[in-house]
Amino acid sequence: MKEGGWVKDFTWTYDEIFYLNKWLFLTAKPVIYLVNCGKIDYMEKHNKWLPKIMEHIEKKLGGGKVIPYSATYEYDVSKGKIVPDGKEYPKSLIHKIIKSGHKVLNLMNYFTCGPDEVRAWTVRKGVKAPEAAGIIHTDFRDGFICAEHFRYKDIKKLGNEKKSQRSW
Repeated sequence: MKEGGWVKDFTWTYDEIFYLNKWLFLTAKPVIYLVNCGKIDYMEKHNKWLPKIMEHIEKKLGGGKVIPYSATYEYDVSKGKIVPDGKEYPKSLIHKIIKSGHKVLNLMNYFTCGPDEVRAWTVRKGVKAPEAAGIIHTDFRDGFICAEHFRYKDIKKLGNEKKSQRSW
């Protein structure tokens, strides 16, 4: 820390990581930079400061994902003052921010479904099915027997879960 670096950028032993985790240092987390641009710059996809900001992030802050956006543009779209030309904004921007967050944090979604609802759950990538089930309820983890899985695109194409199980 005396070197002025970020905790995430150093190599640590298991014992050091155990100690550092108690302190919850903000610099231990991966970073996504949302760069607020003016509405016109955002719409034209050009901002004279963006390359300098990206260079600063790379050289002084250890790098990270950079996502340009415009709060003014987003506000105007939400109020109906601007109708995006064929783009799903702000939905597409929000999707990009969420996907980027999941990627840098090594997370993924899994879904549970029943006749009345579909729910999304967030888990760390690589987690086994019983641990993922434990996120819903500890009893699910402790009594876990099996999981059925299928692809959404198969359900959509074939019409239901029963038919999609045969597709894989």
